[in-house]
Order: sequence, then C-alpha cells, then structure tokens
Amino acid sequence: MGLIIFLGDSITDAGRRTSPNKLGFGYVNIFSERLEAQQQNWEIINRGVEGYVVQNVAETLHSECISLNPDYISILVGINDIGLIANSSASEQDKLYMLEDSIRAYHEMLFDLSRETQAKVIILEPFIFPEQGKYEDWIPWQKKMSKNIQKLARNYGAYFIPLQSPLNEKIQEQGYENITTDGIHLTLQGQQLLADIVKNSFHL
Repeated sequence: MGLIIFLGDSITDAGRRTSPNKLGFGYVNIFSERLEAQQQNWEIINRGVEGYVVQNVAETLHSECISLNPDYISILVGINDIGLIANSSASEQDKLYMLEDSIRAYHEMLFDLSRETQAKVIILEPFIFPEQGKYEDWIPWQKKMSKNIQKLARNYGAYFIPLQSPLNEKIQEQGYENITTDGIHLTLQGQQLLADIVKNSFHL
C-alpha cells in the first residue's frame, strides 16, 4: 500500500480532527473517496493545520511528512502569508521582505523534499476570489507568490498545479457562491473540483 500525504492550511485541514476518518470534510476526503471508488488501495494522511503559513509547514516537514516515507505529497499553503502581507501596515518594501521570507521557507521545504524523499510532489497554487472590492489588494501578492513558487517547483522537480485561473473559470460558469464560501475557502462543489484536480495531477 502506497502513502499519500497532504500538507497545508485550513483549506486542507477542513475539520480533520473532528471527522470520523481524520481526513476532514474537504477535498482530501473527497480525493480518498474517489480512489476507493476505483478500488485503489492507498493510505492517505491529512496533515493540514488551520492557520498555517509556509514557515509552519516547513518547520514540521520532517516529523509530519518526510519521516513517513510517502510516495506522493500534496502541498497547498500560502494564502495566510498573502493575507498577513496584504493586511500589514508595513511599508511596501517591508511587505516585499515578508514575501521573501515566505518564499525562502518554500525554498527550504522543496530543497529538503528533493534531497530526502523520492516522492512525487505537487505544489497547489494558493488562490483568492475577490468580490465587491474585498480581497482585491491580495491579488498582486497572490500573483507574486504564485510566480515564485512556480519557479521553485520547476527547479526542484516538483509539479506546480495552477488553481487560480481554473477556479476563476468555474466561478464564471457556475457562480461565486457555488464555488467559494467566503473568497478563501471552498464550498462542497469547490472542494470536489479541487479533489479532481489533485487526482488528475497525481495521474491516479
């Protein structure tokens, strides 16, 4: 039996501690159900933690992931970093330094994964959905982070999976309230879309 580990923030966490199978009530659990329906035999572990920023994932990477010798790793983190930067009263220069700190943590994480595991790693793009002006000031930082982590993924042999544009398209097709609950988190329909993107990215 192979092992798949999911790392991230509240979008990945999705209430996993109170869910019966500890996979949460979001895309990780739906992903697991998809594999079970195909009679694929995988152990799946959800290590998402509500409120985590990139540095938190990097700091717990060995104990929560690498030490378990996974075959596949999915990482979705960064939107909390973006929020902290966008909402900060710091100067633009200091905000750029904050972004650099987040990117540096991503760099350390991918460096360690490339050296200490043979797992296939996918990096899911952090996403944000502005509406009526809310979160508009997050978009420039989301774009900067996305550009940087895409480059890092390429350098370290990981797979960067775009989410912002595909989910934006679904919002255009199906309506804002059908995909996101608050501009950050996803509805059940949004979680199903994300689960399918992850499954296709792993080619499972």
